[in-house]
Amino acid sequence: MSLRARLTLLYVTLLGGILLTFGLAVYGVVSVNLLNAIDDRLIQTFNTILRDINEIAQDEALQDLEDITLPSLDLTGDVIVQAWSRDNRLIASNISPQFRRPLDPPGLQSPVPVFRDAFFSDIHLRVLTIPLELGGRPIGTLQLATSLEVVDATQTTLVTVLLFGSAIAMALAGIAGWLSTRRALAPLQAVTQTALQITRADDLSRRILYQGPPDDEVGQLIHAFNQTLGRLENLFNTQRRFIADVGHELRTPLTVIKGNVDLMRRMGYSDEESLAGIENEVDRLTRLVGDLLLLAQAESGKLPLDTHTVELDTLILEAMQQMRVLARDKLKMRIADIDQVLVCGDRDRLKQVLVNLIGNAIKYTPPGGEVVVGVGKEDMQAKITVSDTGTGIPEEDLPYVFERFYRGEKSRTRSRDGKGFGLGLSIAYWIVRNHGGRIEVDSNIGQGTTFCVWLPLAAEECPP
Repeated sequence: MSLRARLTLLYVTLLGGILLTFGLAVYGVVSVNLLNAIDDRLIQTFNTILRDINEIAQDEALQDLEDITLPSLDLTGDVIVQAWSRDNRLIASNISPQFRRPLDPPGLQSPVPVFRDAFFSDIHLRVLTIPLELGGRPIGTLQLATSLEVVDATQTTLVTVLLFGSAIAMALAGIAGWLSTRRALAPLQAVTQTALQITRADDLSRRILYQGPPDDEVGQLIHAFNQTLGRLENLFNTQRRFIADVGHELRTPLTVIKGNVDLMRRMGYSDEESLAGIENEVDRLTRLVGDLLLLAQAESGKLPLDTHTVELDTLILEAMQQMRVLARDKLKMRIADIDQVLVCGDRDRLKQVLVNLIGNAIKYTPPGGEVVVGVGKEDMQAKITVSDTGTGIPEEDLPYVFERFYRGEKSRTRSRDGKGFGLGLSIAYWIVRNHGGRIEVDSNIGQGTTFCVWLPLAAEECPP
């Protein structure tokens, strides 16, 4: 069953339940009011007869109800009255004498006044049975009854009206619900059609247009769907670029290896220079595979971390001492503000982040420039900064510097010595993320670049 049919059925069912409840309430109220009106009429009739009996009782010495003449019985209109003696003999009645059986036989046995429904010659009656007493002793019983034909007819008419009215209302509600849900679900059909077109054409650039309010449920769904398409398009393009870059990085060392092997085959002996070239390219491939495996572990959330308390100030001093060898005398390296900061993390992985950031700063800073590293506390977090006075990163490249193999021509991620793969910043990004931190970059062309790493401060004890 389609969603449209289910919503329509649900709407009709809810409306039917409401109408049923309302109909039962109306039927009950009307029935009770009609019966109360009939009961009041029977009581009024009884009070009239009782007043006559009391007047007669004042003038005559009464021993039993049969000693009383009941002239008021003929004045009761459409109310049937029967007077019964103590031994259940009919004394008087305002109906034909041949109807000598009680209006309500079980009611004659009741010691207290009672209302009951009964059938008398196929006539539905409302019967009031009241025992009479005189001087504290019973003298007989009165039974008063009136026809319930009007009540039954009213109830039947009411049930018919309620049933037909509910059926018509539910039918109209079903039609209205079907049409309204069709209009409301029309954008969802557009979503389905767009998804099918994307599947058939492999075109993730398509988007769904929605003319309704953007804040309603359908508008939010379409907005989320369009955002998902955008992310999928970016991921697809990134994946395609990643495959192309991996192929490019693998092709160069494999070409070198093949060339050296062919050269040695033609010469007929092993050449040390060729073997050294092969060894270098194998090392290059090994580093590439290792970086890719590390990234795969980081992105899957399974990056192995040997977590301990790490002194960031000591770690920065070690990294700076190691990288001074790379800088030699071509630029100035110094430590700015440094504070004793403790974090929970993997010392080797955090050092890998520092070495990568400082190495990039050295690589892209021209001779005579400066690289500045600092560490401190800010907003209850550890803050590491690596700044340089290098060429800077173009603004259009900044959002992509942490992507794998990103190689904008002006981007710092492109290796000048041919030894890099464009994976260093991506690895640093995921290491920081797996430590619960974040890494930011700010750059201006010709003025330099600043990388900022934020890490949570260590608690009293680091979790294992």
